[in-house]
Parts: sequence; C-alpha cells; structure tokens
Amino acid sequence: MNRVLLSIGPITIYWYSITILTAVLIGIYLAIKESKRMSMEKYTQDLVTSIIISGIIGARIYYVIFNFEAYKYDLLSIFKIWEGGLAIYGAIIGGLIAIIYKAKKYNQSIIKTTDIIVPSLIIAQSIGRWGNFFNQEAHGQIVSLSFLENLYLPKFIIDGMYINGNYYEPTFLYESIWCFLGFIILLILRKITKREKGVMTSSYFIWYGIGRMYIEGMRTDSLYIGSVRVSQLLSLILVLIGIIGIIYIIINKKSKRKKEKNGKEI
Repeated sequence: MNRVLLSIGPITIYWYSITILTAVLIGIYLAIKESKRMSMEKYTQDLVTSIIISGIIGARIYYVIFNFEAYKYDLLSIFKIWEGGLAIYGAIIGGLIAIIYKAKKYNQSIIKTTDIIVPSLIIAQSIGRWGNFFNQEAHGQIVSLSFLENLYLPKFIIDGMYINGNYYEPTFLYESIWCFLGFIILLILRKITKREKGVMTSSYFIWYGIGRMYIEGMRTDSLYIGSVRVSQLLSLILVLIGIIGIIYIIINKKSKRKKEKNGKEI
C-alpha cells in the first residue's frame, strides 16, 4: 500500500496526515455545534485549539516514551509525526490537561466541558484509526486470507492487510467500528438524559475502555510496562472511573429526589 497521497517536489502529503486532519476537523465542528446549544461557544472555540496542540504533543510524548528504542539513535525522527506514532491515550491525557487549564481560566465546569468534548473525541478516534490502516499499523496477529474473507471485508481492506508477505487481523477496523457505535450511543444518551452532567464523560470512559481493553489484547504493537500492556491498564482505570462516575450520578440524583420529596411533605 502506498502511504503517500501526493508528492510535489519536496512536499509529501501522507494519507495518515489527511486522515488525522479530517478526524480533528469533524471533531471540532461537532464540539462547537454542541457548545452553541450550551451557550459556551466562545469558550469552546478557544478550548479546542489548546486541546489539539496539547493532545498532539501528549500523543507523541506518550508514544516515544514507551517506544524509545525506535528513536534513540535518531532523535530528530521524534518530530516526524506525519509518519505515524501517535498514542490516543497520550492525546487524551494531553487534552485533559488543556481542559483543566482552560476550565479554570474561564471559570467553567471541567465535567461539563468533557461532556461536550467526548462525542467529538470518539468519532475522531473512529476516523483516525483509518490513518493506521494507511500506515499498515495497529493490526493483529497473522491470519489467513480465508479468515479475512469470512469477515466479509471489502477487497481494499483485505489488500491493505497484506503486509510483508502475510495477512493480518484488522484490529484498527474493530476499534474504528467500536468507536463509531460509541458515538451513536453517546448521542442517544445525550438526548435521553437531557445532558445531565457527567453522564457523557462516564459513559465514554466505560464504552471506550471496555473496547480498547479487549482489542488491545489482539494487537501486536502494544506498548508495555514490563509484561503489562499499558493501554489495557489505562483502559481498566478508565472503566473503573466511569463506573464510579455513573454510581455517583445515580446516588446524587436519588438524594436530590429524596430532599425534594421531604421538602414537599414538610
């Protein structure tokens, strides 16, 4: 597969870069659209720029830290992000730092802010995974051609999974589909719960954490701490935080109803 979309003289445009850029632009559009409904447009417009910059830096630093062997003899290659090597958990950590900083600066709720951002984040993740496809990375174990054909995949995906003489399982596709389903679920939840604070963020943590924890176990390019896959560990933490968040929301809601009921009885 040709990773290059266009090459003009010294300028080379990669499919990976275009895919990530498309994911970011769609995410920004959706976040600003939602912020208008919440009367937070000006704040969100300033915020998304910081999230993008902080997210990209965080994604690269995270990847390089856990994959430093590939860069230690060519430190300048650390800056070649268009060639791949961005870790989504690093982007999430970097983006969260930006959100905390901007929320405090503008005196806004951090959770309310993340509630606006997470649908944009998860659809961007869904689209961004196709950048891995064009780079022929984030795949699973070696499989047979018949295995891929039995998944009823389009021919271009099967052909893209033929790497250095072998076919590989398209785990990038699994995560892309999982994130897209998560996006739909979050939109439904947003409508059903009437944008109740914390529901979107907690649900994102649970949904993405469960999917990533499972899919990460199938990948061959995981980043490790000892024998532990870093992304699986972080996914577990996300799921636990999300569950705690949902439990807190339920308890808090019941407490408010009880107080309202007692107030009426008095």
